[in-house]
Amino acid sequence: MIEITIPRLGWSMEEGTFSEWLKRDGDWVEKGDMLFVLESDKAAQEIESFESGVLRLPASAPSVGQVVSVGQVIGYLVAREEVESFVPPETAPLQPAAAQPEPMAAKVATEEKIPEAGVAVVGAEKATASPRARRAANERGIDWKLLSGSGRDGRVRERDVLAAAVPATEKGLSAPLSATRRTIAERMLASVRATAPVTLTTKIDAGNLVNLRAQFKLAGKEPPPTITDIVVKLAAKALSSHPNMNARWQEGSIVRVDEIQIGIAVDTDAGLLVPVIRDVPTLGIIQIAERSHSLIEKARARRLTGFELTGGTFTVTNLGMYGIDAFTPIINLPETAILGVGAIRRDAIVLDDDRIVPGHSLTLSLTFDHRLVDGAPAARFLQSLRKLLENPAASLVD
Repeated sequence: MIEITIPRLGWSMEEGTFSEWLKRDGDWVEKGDMLFVLESDKAAQEIESFESGVLRLPASAPSVGQVVSVGQVIGYLVAREEVESFVPPETAPLQPAAAQPEPMAAKVATEEKIPEAGVAVVGAEKATASPRARRAANERGIDWKLLSGSGRDGRVRERDVLAAAVPATEKGLSAPLSATRRTIAERMLASVRATAPVTLTTKIDAGNLVNLRAQFKLAGKEPPPTITDIVVKLAAKALSSHPNMNARWQEGSIVRVDEIQIGIAVDTDAGLLVPVIRDVPTLGIIQIAERSHSLIEKARARRLTGFELTGGTFTVTNLGMYGIDAFTPIINLPETAILGVGAIRRDAIVLDDDRIVPGHSLTLSLTFDHRLVDGAPAARFLQSLRKLLENPAASLVD
């Protein structure tokens, strides 16, 4: 008998939401098959079986939308010859196979698209709800079957539950804190409390950077590399020369990391997510563009896996598209530093011969943990990155 338990999908995860079974009670499971979908505070992930056997589900097996704890036993795998004699280590009888939810196509649980106007609302007896909607309803004591769903075929979505739970007041609307928002708040507060953050800023001549980006767009390659993609690639090159910036604070000691894996901050409806582009020095700029584009799409669709959200050694966050020049980004624990990228502005550029010409400028904001690195090494890293970004084409050839 092999126990099936709830895995930990993130360093701070203690519980998650069970989304669906991908196998039914009595099904044969091969090693490597996907067993169920588990939703953490930031991502939904298909969980793989590391053993083979017949799936047996006890009466206490979680249902769709139920909150489960890390390490909780939710089922068992048994040998074929043990199926008839198998009794789970609890007194409750096994659920019959017919009572189990039908397996759905292996996919991450995501919200449905908003339907076109005129879609009829499904009656309470036929109502369906997304796993996130069920969880939100359970947390707020709301009977979701009585709600009018905005999803396809009247499916109740999380936003429908939240709308029903928000009381209107004379001062406006008061919305409850979502699990993702709560996690973001906890991590941001932990970073501020646990680090000694210092922010350095520098303005660079972005003329060559703007021209290179325009050339990529004219080349017709889809997706064309963005400014963030170019910054990620060149930041990795600078980190290779300044390994003290590619380190982590771990149990009271500084651990330098050989791999350079850069997180990119992504704004989503659920909150700020930071998927990780792995092994950046081994990737070309087009590969980085393709990976970042894919990760951003998955982040906004809530389809990121726990693996794609962990393992970063440095983070890049870009607020330039919102007209922000400089800011103080918060370090993504346990990393050493985070780079903020500001807006590209039309500016007066002073040349080496003192001539003033029109051009483009961009401000970089580097926040680093003074526990791990001092100001001068951090400034040298930022100086190296500035030189790379001011002549990006030559730097990308290598």
